[in-house]
Amino acid sequence: MKKSSYRHLSGVFLLNKPLGLSSNSALQKVRRLFNAQKAGHTGALDPLATGLLPICLGEATKFSHYLLDSTKRYQTTVKLGQTTATGDVEGEILQQRDVPALTEANIEQVLEQFRGDIKQVPPMYSALKREGRPLYELERQGIEIEREARPVTIYELKLLSFTEDSLTLDVTCSKGTYIRVLGEDIGEALGCGGHLTKLHRTQTGHFEINPSYTIEYLEGLTQEQR
Repeated sequence: MKKSSYRHLSGVFLLNKPLGLSSNSALQKVRRLFNAQKAGHTGALDPLATGLLPICLGEATKFSHYLLDSTKRYQTTVKLGQTTATGDVEGEILQQRDVPALTEANIEQVLEQFRGDIKQVPPMYSALKREGRPLYELERQGIEIEREARPVTIYELKLLSFTEDSLTLDVTCSKGTYIRVLGEDIGEALGCGGHLTKLHRTQTGHFEINPSYTIEYLEGLTQEQR
């Protein structure tokens, strides 16, 4: 059978990435469904994160770095009183601590420390490289290396809701911000530690989650409709 040729198409597809799928796997699925020769995403989401993942197709890949450098917006839930090896629900629980009585006033007092220009120490469980090797590979081997704190900007940090042991936040931030680290640091500032149980990206640059489309939606279209 003669192999079909790639389609000559260019543009940005706004994918609503599902839970459990890596950004690269999502990218390859979309590329195959569009039968596009070139495709690239604009800032990875962890497998346990959901939400907006703009995918550049064809000639649009030349401009993907503009989206990589753009601001991002997330909704996230922080579970207080537990720290984990990865800063999210995937990691082994390292520590359990009592959560202090929470009020909107004392939470806001802590959140104010994280608004504006701050510094973050990148997590070992990340794709940052040291001498050509991703840090997560070293972490899996039980190797921890010193990392320098890096400047990031938290443009907005809003408390959406809270319970006796969790916070739900809306975060608008600069590129390079680790929301897992932000959640951990807020937990430490509250005196009890914490980790993320949910992370959902709602905006990348000028692109917003509505409208965006799922892989299932794309699979349900004919090749002509795509």
